[in-house]
Amino acid sequence: MDKIRITKLTKASKAPPLRFLFSHPAHLVACGFGSGLSPVAPGTAGTLFAWATYSLLRGGMTDIELLIFLAICYVAGIFAARRTGNDLGAVDHGSIVWDEIVPFWLVLFVCPPGWLWQMAAFLAFRFFDIVKPQPARFFDERVKNGFGVMADDLVAAIYTVLALMALRYLLIWF
Repeated sequence: MDKIRITKLTKASKAPPLRFLFSHPAHLVACGFGSGLSPVAPGTAGTLFAWATYSLLRGGMTDIELLIFLAICYVAGIFAARRTGNDLGAVDHGSIVWDEIVPFWLVLFVCPPGWLWQMAAFLAFRFFDIVKPQPARFFDERVKNGFGVMADDLVAAIYTVLALMALRYLLIWF
């Protein structure tokens, strides 16, 4: 039994081949258009992809349009993550990074302007995504479906926004 679990864990942690992305549209989305195939820190690569593409999204949409777009991307991510996780044999496979991308776009939407604020947002988001404070840990450990995959990173985004608000408040007073 231990041998089977180790084999499954190894399989779940290995990035799929590039052709996997194009075998179904959900795979392309869930794997962050290839950013999730990074052999090192795919979640960080997905977050960097979000940061790099945010200005393209922001430039062409009003606030309301962007929020609607993000909501659609979030819901689509639930289905894409479920399908991709099933096809990879792991609910929250490491190459699934859409759950980092969409919440980080939301963080950048509310982030104060400037690259220093964005860097702080990036570092805080990665911290909260890795540490998984409650209720993120609950979603990560107990909700084993596409909703759980997306929800734990949304919680990390909320913690990030709260941390940025606290930092901004402190900077005003000092």
